[in-house]
Amino acid sequence: MTTYKEIRGTNIEVLASDPSNPLIGQVWYNSTDNVVKGFYSNPGSWATGGNLNTARNFLGGAGTQTAALAFGGNPDTAKTEKYNGTNWTEVNDLNTVRSYLAGCGTQTAALAIAGYEPPASAKTETWNGTNWTEVNDLNTARYGLAAAGTNTAALGFGGYTPNVLALTELWNGTNWTEVNDLNQARKFLGGAGTSTSAIAFGGNFPPSAETTITETWNGTNWTEVNNLNTAREKLAGAGANSTAALAFGGDPGPTTTETWNGSNWTETGDLNVGRHALVGAGTSATALAFGGNPTGASTEEWNQGPITITFTDS
Repeated sequence: MTTYKEIRGTNIEVLASDPSNPLIGQVWYNSTDNVVKGFYSNPGSWATGGNLNTARNFLGGAGTQTAALAFGGNPDTAKTEKYNGTNWTEVNDLNTVRSYLAGCGTQTAALAIAGYEPPASAKTETWNGTNWTEVNDLNTARYGLAAAGTNTAALGFGGYTPNVLALTELWNGTNWTEVNDLNQARKFLGGAGTSTSAIAFGGNFPPSAETTITETWNGTNWTEVNNLNTAREKLAGAGANSTAALAFGGDPGPTTTETWNGSNWTETGDLNVGRHALVGAGTSATALAFGGNPTGASTEEWNQGPITITFTDS
């Protein structure tokens, strides 16, 4: 029988604590915890987080995996909640009750964009960590749109009026300005990134067809790039820019997760709870998925990259 030493060239180390800079594939015995541990190159997986206090779908979101914000949603609500990495806490409401809205920014500086009141809304609100303040409207009222950026430099794109839109608008912290359109008009799409480096993926366009189309934004124009592997709408996204993104959930394909490396989408670890009309926050390496239909309170945390694991006898 081959031993660990014969495979790796060393014995399993006995350490009082986990090493600060382990190597991929390194295994050690933690004498304090009395367990064998290893450093694993994790391709990405979802773990259950704390549930929202108010179950909902078609909501808006912003922030990171450990500091997120959820607002609005269906059934029609203005409720806002913040996440600390463990639990959601209800904070001050939006000024306008709405669903099918978009959001971006951080937990302390967020933007809530458009939505359905009814009718289609053009309202924009900014969040300062304590309260929402209504500011200047979008030029075109809509719902089922996507957004990227911060509360002072944002991009809103796509949506429904009841016509499916390719319209893109840029927010400078004070006003919205219409800029170059998406190449494919669509609603219920996913989005991530910044106002100068964004990505739009999936969605629905006439005549009610889910799509795999992906486009990236360079600050001036949208360019069609390689498609998602699974056509879907009402999906969510996370990502820092147009070269590193995550797409998850949707209809159909409610558990499907795909990672974007700037050139291609790769299918990876599924959500534990299948759903659509959810929202995402964070990056392609550390993301948060929350809300959705039919499990509107569920929250899941995504982690990709090297992690320490504990070996068991099962």
